[in-house]
Parts: sequence; C-alpha cells; structure tokens
Amino acid sequence: MLKRRTPRAFSDTVIIGGGTAGLAAAHHLSAAGLSVTVLEAEHRIGGRMATEDRDGFRLDHASQLSFPDSPVLRHLPRPLPLRRLTGGVLLHGPGRRGHRIGAGEEHRTGAASSMSSALDRIWLRAHLARLGRCADARLRARPELTAAGTLRTRGIPAGLAESSLRPLLSALLHDPDLATSSLLDDLALRAFARRGLGLPAGGAAALPELLAAGLPAGSVRTGVRAASVTTTAVEAESGETFRCRAVVLATGAAEAARLLPGLRVPDFRAVTVLHHAAPAEVPSGATLIVDAAARGPVAHSLAASAADPSRAPAGRTLVTSVVLGPGAGEPTELLDKAARPQLSEMHRTAAEDWELLAAHHDPQAVPVVPPHTGVRPVRLLDGLYVCGDHRDTPGPTGDLASARRAAAALLADARVPRPTAAPAAAPAPELAG
Repeated sequence: MLKRRTPRAFSDTVIIGGGTAGLAAAHHLSAAGLSVTVLEAEHRIGGRMATEDRDGFRLDHASQLSFPDSPVLRHLPRPLPLRRLTGGVLLHGPGRRGHRIGAGEEHRTGAASSMSSALDRIWLRAHLARLGRCADARLRARPELTAAGTLRTRGIPAGLAESSLRPLLSALLHDPDLATSSLLDDLALRAFARRGLGLPAGGAAALPELLAAGLPAGSVRTGVRAASVTTTAVEAESGETFRCRAVVLATGAAEAARLLPGLRVPDFRAVTVLHHAAPAEVPSGATLIVDAAARGPVAHSLAASAADPSRAPAGRTLVTSVVLGPGAGEPTELLDKAARPQLSEMHRTAAEDWELLAAHHDPQAVPVVPPHTGVRPVRLLDGLYVCGDHRDTPGPTGDLASARRAAAALLADARVPRPTAAPAAAPAPELAG
C-alpha cells in the first residue's frame, strides 16, 4: 500500500507530461494525499492547451471550444471561467444566407427562406431539443455507426443533413469526413443543445494553469524529457533519475509509444489554426461561423475577442480560424492567401488588410475515434498507467476524463482511499463578451 506524503527524496507518483491530462491526474492524486512529481519536456506547461502572448493578443495553439455542460469540469479544483458564444453558430450558406442556431433562437439571415427550409429548421430545433433531454444510458444504447452514417439512417431530411448537420458536426468534431463514432456525435450535439459553446476566459492555457496552481509548490518540473520508464523510476535524458512507486504517462500517444514500445498509436486528424488581427470590431460578433458551402480552406471562424475581450488589445479584434482536412497541411502563405476572400464573406467585412499574427499546424491534433472503439484502458499494469485524449474522447474533455480514470485505477491498486467527494463545483461563470 502506498504511504502518504513523506519527506523522502522520491515521489509516490511520477507523471510524465505537463499538459491537461498530466496536471489533472496530479490534482486527483495529490488530493488523495500522495506526493506527485510532474515532468514536462517543454519549458512551459499546457501541451496543446498553450496560449501565446503577442503584442497584446492571446493566441491559442489549438482550436479548443468548450462545452459548458461537460460534467468533467465539475472535478476541477475550482470553476473554469468561460466566455459564452452569445451569437451561437452561424451555418454560412451560399452568398450571404445563413442559418443561426444555439443562440436562444434560430433564424435564417440574408435571402428569404422557402417553406421546405423553414420546416427543416423546425425539425432541427426539435431534434436538438430531444438530444438535450436524452440520458446517457439511452444515447449509449443506440446502434453505433459513423457520424456520417447517422445522417443517412435516422430519418433526417436529406437537405437538412447536408446543409446543416454535416457542417455543424464537422466543426464540433473537427472531422470533415464524419468518420467519428456516432456516440461522440450524439454527445457533442447534446452538449451543444444544452448549453451552447464557450471559450476559456484568457485563453486555452487557463485550464492547465488552473490545475497547476492547485498543486503543492515544486511538484512540476519543466524542461525534463523522459528517456525510459519502469514502474518505480523514470530516467531523464539529462541522466537524472526520479524514483517513485507508480508512473503515469500523460503525454501524446506517439511519445507514450516511444517510452513504451508496442503501445497503440491511433490515427490522427491534422488541424491548422490561423490567427488574424482585424483593425476594428467585426460585424459577426461572438458567433462561430461555419462555412456550410465549403468555399475555401477555412472550416469555421470566430471573432474570439468578441466573446473574450482579454484576447485582444483595445480597439482591435482577434479572429481565429480553423482549417481541417487535407488543406490543413498546405503552406501558411497559401492558406492565408486563399482564406482572406472567404473570411471577408464570412465576417461581412474586408479581410485583405488583416494582419496574420500566427499559424499553428498540428498534424496530430485530433485522435480518430471510429465506431465501437470505446474508451481505452488506462491501467497497463500495477504501477504503470497512461492517460490522455487518445485513451478517451478527443480534446480536453477526454484529457480530463482519462486522467480521472487513471488516478482512480492507481489509487485502487495502491489501496489508497479516494478523497471524500466534495460537493460538485458550481457551473463555471459564463461571461458574455
């Protein structure tokens, strides 16, 4: 049985990886009374949830929208402040037509709508309302297909499936092919239907920073890259040895497989995030604009500082746009040139003079979760555990959920009681932009 914190020169647990998963695992284990040491190879924490400061702009390295309804947020040390997208989602169609959903009302902007499109919107509103009321057990009992398969087999009107649900799901899942498990499709749509979308106030780094702030001083070591792992020690490339009674791998899948050859590495989807500075407020406001007509490289775009003013200096607007699919691998210069006419139309303002602040490309941004995969085990053997979104659902939700599972498995193996459940944290403040 693991002992509680002692003054000896080793930790009860060494956690490799200072991103969301590693820091969340450290939080759960520390709360149970175990000493933890978190080793991060980079010179900053956060992993993909990093936020770069540049000339008063706060630029996220990844495209991370938050579902305020997510239950994993209730297990944080304190609530994560979120900025709600008060404009909902605008499915931008041909010309200036658009269908807005998730902002307290649904309506079509631009050209007059037909009777069939009006009926489609009524059907979509009712469909989202039903999903919002659906319990977990009912969702998980549905036959599992691909997300694309659900568009063909659940009685969804064909026109609505292609014009609305396909682009909406592509944005929520970061999967233009909709090859993702239909269970993730249902869970994402349900979360969206219940509370809409939001951004972490101050940038994506707010989440790992919140987790790190709750750990004992000296728990996190940056600039330390692991070279080898056993259940009782981690050897760093520097030659330093970190001794322990258990190890948690909380890195990306490829790095985990480097340390543990034979560990499965899933396929990934690439994502490129473009950050532009607009000279003034843009008309689109705090709205996620999805290009339902696929007229350029950008899948969806958001005036991020309209939702979260802390992301841009006064008098300027930060526009964050996401490229999915094969186009994500194109050179930045080509993407930027092709995106500007598209962004001008999506945001209803000239984008030719916008300044490109940064472009972040991640070839392993989103792990592929095909049907019937389910969550992957986090316990490899007694004393060795692995977590991260590649073991659960893609994104920070999967990071947090898998970290909680890994910590629970470690505590069960070590026969250390889990901490008495505290009252669920109040929902994080949803601050309007």
